[in-house]
Amino acid sequence: MRVRRTAPSRAAGHRRVVLADVARREWLLQMLALAAAGCARRDRRGTARASTVIMAVASVNDIKPDQTDADFLIFSPLAEHDEHGELVPRLAQSWERSADGLEWTYHLRRDVRWHDGVPVTAHDVKFTLDLLSHPDVRQYHFESATVVDDYTVTVRVRHFDSIGYQDDIVYYPKHLLEGLDTKQFWSWDFWTHPVGSGPFRFVRYQPGTMIEFEANPQYFRGKPKIERLVLKFVGAAGLTELLSGQVDVVLHGSPSQIPRVLADARFRVYYDVVPMAWVIYWKHSLPLFRDPRVRRALTLAIDRTECLRISNLPADVPWSDGVFMPRVLFGGKLPAPLPYDPAEANRLLDEAGWHERNGDGVRMRDGRPFRFTATVPSGNDLPALAVLVQAHLRRVGVEMEIRVLDGTLVRQRRRTGQFEAVFGSALPWTGWQSQDFGRGVASRSNATGYSNPEAFRLIDAAVAATNPDDLDSIYRELTEVYRADLPVTRLVTYVDVFFVNRHLQGLRRFQARPDRFMEDLSLDDGSRR
Repeated sequence: MRVRRTAPSRAAGHRRVVLADVARREWLLQMLALAAAGCARRDRRGTARASTVIMAVASVNDIKPDQTDADFLIFSPLAEHDEHGELVPRLAQSWERSADGLEWTYHLRRDVRWHDGVPVTAHDVKFTLDLLSHPDVRQYHFESATVVDDYTVTVRVRHFDSIGYQDDIVYYPKHLLEGLDTKQFWSWDFWTHPVGSGPFRFVRYQPGTMIEFEANPQYFRGKPKIERLVLKFVGAAGLTELLSGQVDVVLHGSPSQIPRVLADARFRVYYDVVPMAWVIYWKHSLPLFRDPRVRRALTLAIDRTECLRISNLPADVPWSDGVFMPRVLFGGKLPAPLPYDPAEANRLLDEAGWHERNGDGVRMRDGRPFRFTATVPSGNDLPALAVLVQAHLRRVGVEMEIRVLDGTLVRQRRRTGQFEAVFGSALPWTGWQSQDFGRGVASRSNATGYSNPEAFRLIDAAVAATNPDDLDSIYRELTEVYRADLPVTRLVTYVDVFFVNRHLQGLRRFQARPDRFMEDLSLDDGSRR
């Protein structure tokens, strides 16, 4: 049977055309909606990325006390140093000190809350100071911390010069940490899920990968402009992550990497000058180094500007041959360093009886060549500096042999005096003190054999000082003794290096640490490469 096909009517055809047009229009609208949604998602992702700073850190340890300054992102100090080296309020809105300078009373702000909404009080300050002084933790030591009332606390220290805790310690919530086992302090879960009072609050933690924070809208100094902050755990791969665009900031970069970073226009290098220096300790009890004219000659023979260059540091990094407090460094008022002057070095060595006689270029006195061994720790910049120093001393007829040893062994030899000369570090605001020498090279019993009654008198006066102006005056006198004696030769000021994407704005010289001053920074117009 054949089926008869009838032609469609004109009206039916028209309906099909209309329906087809409607379908096309609906399809187009759906496609446009999907596209718009996709663009919106991309815009949201772009906006989120544009308002995010990703910081490369070695591990989660970087937010624990005394590891880096990353804990300042989450927690708050009592005060902070400004660009003039003066303390400005943070948790404390004001303070007074006792006549002897050892007791400080802090009046806390009343509008600061922990990220969980609980008020920050004087009880939290006392709890933190007691915690950090605990034998299981041993970060600091205080004579006492006493709560006067909920927003007033009195802290007593052993010596005026230890007041650095004001801007160096951040405070923890007593209501969350009280009762935890102090023996497990370094492995508390709190460090991976922190609750602070600072500019950024915890969002999430991915073990071994990252920890994420967001701007704290209730922060007492105002909500930060950076909306989102990620600490990415990269181990030693910070430079690789930076150059590939995966992170915006690298903390504690290696000076050896500076040329590679500066060659890329996307990045800047910032330097945070730490009040410490790489130095050479001379063994004063040896005949070679007993004469201060010899120690001065050795210092003048070393081109310390070239030491900066070999360390990839700019020539304007501040350094000094004086003794000074941190505020003098931060305020840009360092005592002037001795110049590079090989001619004067040669004259002083001649005057001290060291002359070149055998034609081999090495000076002699009483039949002995001016030759010694310098012990140098491995694993840092010091071996390269030692090679440079070796070349400089050779030019004035002094032969320095280099022995590179494990750092632990070098520190042991420094403590016990088993060296002729040793490369290491020194703190410039406590005489010629080194952490490994107890009271330091300037103390009455020190591993170098240094002895100067006037230096010891001034150090005793510094220990008894009760205000910073008196201490500055004592240190100026001590600087003159230092420049005459040169018990150690400073080579390079210790510098912490940070690599930062140019879109992060607001870093200044005095606040070169992005991990500590992120609350003051902002991003540019959002364009990123």
